[in-house]
Amino acid sequence: MSIFYTRKGDKGQSYVGKKSVSKTCVEVEALGQLDELNSMIGVVKSLPRAESRGQKISSALKFTLHQVQEDLFIVQSHVANLMLGGSFKVPGFNKSKVKNIENIIDGIERKLPPLKKFVISGANQASAWLDFLRAKSRNVERSVLRINKSDKLDLEVKKYLNRLSSLFFALARWEARSKKEKNPQYK
Repeated sequence: MSIFYTRKGDKGQSYVGKKSVSKTCVEVEALGQLDELNSMIGVVKSLPRAESRGQKISSALKFTLHQVQEDLFIVQSHVANLMLGGSFKVPGFNKSKVKNIENIIDGIERKLPPLKKFVISGANQASAWLDFLRAKSRNVERSVLRINKSDKLDLEVKKYLNRLSSLFFALARWEARSKKEKNPQYK
C-alpha cells in the first residue's frame, strides 16, 4: 500500500488519529497553517547565502529556526489533541520555550537602534524571507485562535504563537543590519 495515497479518494475528509474530520474544519485549517509555516522555515534554513554579508546563513540563525520547527510540531500535537477531545498525551510546552524566544528578541533589540518608522521588507533575501515568516506566523496565530476550544489550549502555546511574529521581525532586522532599511514614503 502506498503511503502517499490510497486510491480510494477521501471525499473531503482527513484523519487525525483514527477520527475522520472535514478538511474544512478550523482545526484542520490550523494544522495546515502550522505545517505551512514549518515548511517555510525550512526554506529559510536552506538559504545558501545571506546577501547582506556574503556568507552562509549563520549557524545561530539555523539553530533558532530549527528549534522553532521542533516547537511547532509540539504545537501541532496540542491542536490535534483539542480536536480529539484531549484523548492522547501531548508533549509539555513549558514557559522556557516562550522565555527563550523572548531572550533572543531582547538580545537583538539591545544591539540594534530603535525603530522610529515602519520598514519596507527586502533589505536582503534572508531578511525578506524572515519578514514573510513574520506575516505567516500572524496568520497561524489567528487560525489557531479561531478554534472553538482554543480556550482549552495551553496558555504557553498561545503566548509562543504570539511571540513568533516578534521573533521573526527581530531576526529580519538583524539579518538586514548591514543594509540601510528603507521606510515607506507614503507618497
